[in-house]
Amino acid sequence: MTAEEYFNRQIQLWGEATQKGLQNKKIAVIGAGGLGCTLAMALGTSGIGEIHMVDFDAVSSHNIHRQIAFTLDDEGLNKAKAVAKLIESKNPFVKMVAFDMYFKDFKNMGNSYDLILDATDNLPVRSEIDAYAKETNTPWIYASVEEYNGQVCFFEKASFQVFNISDHKPGGITAPIVMHLGSLQANLALRYLAGLTVAKDKLYYLHFNDEGELITQKFGMPTV
Repeated sequence: MTAEEYFNRQIQLWGEATQKGLQNKKIAVIGAGGLGCTLAMALGTSGIGEIHMVDFDAVSSHNIHRQIAFTLDDEGLNKAKAVAKLIESKNPFVKMVAFDMYFKDFKNMGNSYDLILDATDNLPVRSEIDAYAKETNTPWIYASVEEYNGQVCFFEKASFQVFNISDHKPGGITAPIVMHLGSLQANLALRYLAGLTVAKDKLYYLHFNDEGELITQKFGMPTV
């Protein structure tokens, strides 16, 4: 099997030159839980050359229903390593690297990336990602999900510090809303890496109302 055969439908969409350009891109996904699994599944098979997955946590039984890269056999394994192994089994043209560590340790390794994707579940770490991204002049995409709502933002010039940084504990959640927000985040990432137009520094807030209707709102993010 060749890369041209594997990525045939994407090549039909934007041509061989754009597809080959993705092979030179390197991204980091911080967190390998619900959002991280969705991002890995969507981006790990899209032609990006190298993907680094970062997560210190192990797979628990209560994770599996919404963290779609895991099976019951993965319980107890490091999440980043389990996701990397799965994506490598699906795509022979990607280099997956797993980091079993906290972000505070990962950021000191000196690696450089074309894009960083936040797939964490707490505000303090996202604030650390924002500071690291600004320090290294690297764009990053934030996403969060809770209950029936979620939000996504491609950060370039805006600062995450406009959020109230607190140790908020997320509430209940279902798998579809995680996958929905993760897919939106992945779409922004893939468009950017492919050289397509992407709206930046704009917060997308999505929620389902009491009748199950999807409501989408957009807010411009201030710079600080």
